[in-house]
Amino acid sequence: MDETNIDTSKVSILTKVALTNLGTKKQVTYQIVSEKEADLKLGKISVTSPIGKGLLGKVVGDVVDVIVPAGVLKFKIEGISI
Repeated sequence: MDETNIDTSKVSILTKVALTNLGTKKQVTYQIVSEKEADLKLGKISVTSPIGKGLLGKVVGDVVDVIVPAGVLKFKIEGISI
C-alpha cells in the first residue's frame, strides 16, 4: 500500500492514532495494522481488535467508547498521522 495515498483525515489501516484514555488520562499512540502485523509492544494493534474496530473511520476530536473484555474504555482522538 502506498503511504502517500493514505487519508489522515480519519482513522484507517496504517494510520497512527494519538489517543487520550479519558479514564486514566494517559496518552498512547497506536498504529492500525493487519492481524499478522499486530504487536502491542510496538504499539501496533489489529484492525480487527476491539480498539482497532472502534477507532476506524473516526476523526480528530472524536470521543470513542470501546468495549473490551474488561469493560468500556473511553478514548479521545488527539491526532492522526502516518
